[in-house]
Amino acid sequence: MIAVRNLVKSFGDFSAVKDITFDVAQGEIFAFLGPNGAGKTTTIKMLTTLLRPTSGRIELDGLDPTVKQKQARQRFGIVFQDPSLDVEQTAWENMDLHGVLYHVPRKLRAERTEELLKVFELWERRDDYVKTFSGGMKRRLEIARGFLHTPKILFLDEPTLGLDPQSRNQLWSHVKRLNETEKTTVFLTTHYMDEADRVAHRIAIMDHGSIVAQGTSAELREQTKTDSLEAAFLALTGSSLRDEGADAKAGLRQVAQMWRR
Repeated sequence: MIAVRNLVKSFGDFSAVKDITFDVAQGEIFAFLGPNGAGKTTTIKMLTTLLRPTSGRIELDGLDPTVKQKQARQRFGIVFQDPSLDVEQTAWENMDLHGVLYHVPRKLRAERTEELLKVFELWERRDDYVKTFSGGMKRRLEIARGFLHTPKILFLDEPTLGLDPQSRNQLWSHVKRLNETEKTTVFLTTHYMDEADRVAHRIAIMDHGSIVAQGTSAELREQTKTDSLEAAFLALTGSSLRDEGADAKAGLRQVAQMWRR
């Protein structure tokens, strides 16, 4: 469902992503892990058509998103780290607007909205303004919205950041259920190793712009001779503190340049 070959993204003299290659199978939950500034967000932005690769090849469901951008966007949903809901609208209105933007027919839009709000336990709050929701409810609504147009791929960029353990557990239970019933491929990033260990079928670990390991959690533990995914992650990436660094700064410069054009 996702094929990446020799992908590179450079910002001037700085390479945020350095010749990475990986595949994600249909219906797979694939975790993309790495320290701050490793290049994860830059990679996701290329996969979701927000940044153009410097070189290399991407295929989403057989499509090159750099050539067939509109068709590729129809095939995926995305939930970014930063909230994107309209808090002055109701849960139903947020879902309905998303359906309109993705050209989902009205009858199907209503059916999918009801189904997903029930799955994510938000049906009783469908007519309430989002500004009255808790953080966990907002994240559940964002992910429900991401599923509305029946995407083949759902990108989740740290979707549980800042949520309490109960909300995190509930959210992943819903995502796993829809992954199983709708065969949606899920590509996720998270800093919570327990989530990746529990949810993901396979894991890639990225550091300094390169993929340093790929495999199941068990395979990564075996490779590093450690007894937990967190220990394997630290063995592969080190234990020194990181900041967002050049990856984030270079991305901001790129966006600024795009707007100036």
